[in-house]
Amino acid sequence: MKIAAFSGSLMDCGIREAMEITAKLGLEGIEIACREPHLTPVSTARHVMEIGRFAEEYGLSIPALAGYAGHFSERSDGECEQALDDFRRLLEHASLLKSDNIRIFQGGPHAFMADETHYERAALWLRKCSEEARRYGKTILLEIHNASLVETPDAAIKLLDMIGEDNIGMIHDAGNMYITDTDYGKESVRQLGSRLTHVHVKDEKRIPSAGAPGTFANRTRHGMEHFLQCRLGEGEVDHRELFEALIENGYSGWITLECAAPFPPVERLAYDFEVVKRWLRETALGKEANSGNG
Repeated sequence: MKIAAFSGSLMDCGIREAMEITAKLGLEGIEIACREPHLTPVSTARHVMEIGRFAEEYGLSIPALAGYAGHFSERSDGECEQALDDFRRLLEHASLLKSDNIRIFQGGPHAFMADETHYERAALWLRKCSEEARRYGKTILLEIHNASLVETPDAAIKLLDMIGEDNIGMIHDAGNMYITDTDYGKESVRQLGSRLTHVHVKDEKRIPSAGAPGTFANRTRHGMEHFLQCRLGEGEVDHRELFEALIENGYSGWITLECAAPFPPVERLAYDFEVVKRWLRETALGKEANSGNG
């Protein structure tokens, strides 16, 4: 597995500085958040090619463009057409940057509040996106995300089956799944199977109330809850079972570090990178030991 930084965790930096930080810490890639100041659908070809030169300079891959377009399930036809147009521009950017994957949002409401028409509308427009992506040989990523149609593996599989295209995969995000209060360990990996295309990691924990730095409120099936964003291992999201399942299933893709805990950005990225490396190493060694005992 390869580890990438999320440029969205370094938004106080320009994209070149974010790449320089990522490379100096020893990560292999950077997933680019498609919003200012790093990259947007309306970024010029000149700017995009400059980003590509920065990536080559620092020896970084760009495994995905983290787009913010979409949200088809609750938008008008005109708004959906605009979102599709934004997605087309990101496809052009991805071609220039040699990035294979582009995230797009399916929209809401929460899965436990949605009806069939929300899924049908999202599927209709995501099929249009799939047709566009196929022309470029790119894969669409949908993220398992709280406050969306896809909050659980079951909901993810439902939407993917309704879309019926093979160039759309899922981002597994244990932090988001913890908020939703759904399984994010071995069973989730088993359920998603080959549709698990990319992985985000971040840590959080439930708290009595929000308001302090790094806290936020989110509606879940339990009501309005409050959370604190944490560095890995300091919250309540135990990723080690997930890593064990990924290794067992032969996952060889990317893990993006998405930490937004209230620490200096470089410090928290460096911290999470060391934790992930240690957990992956310990998990692999544990599997080898168990194999030897067998």
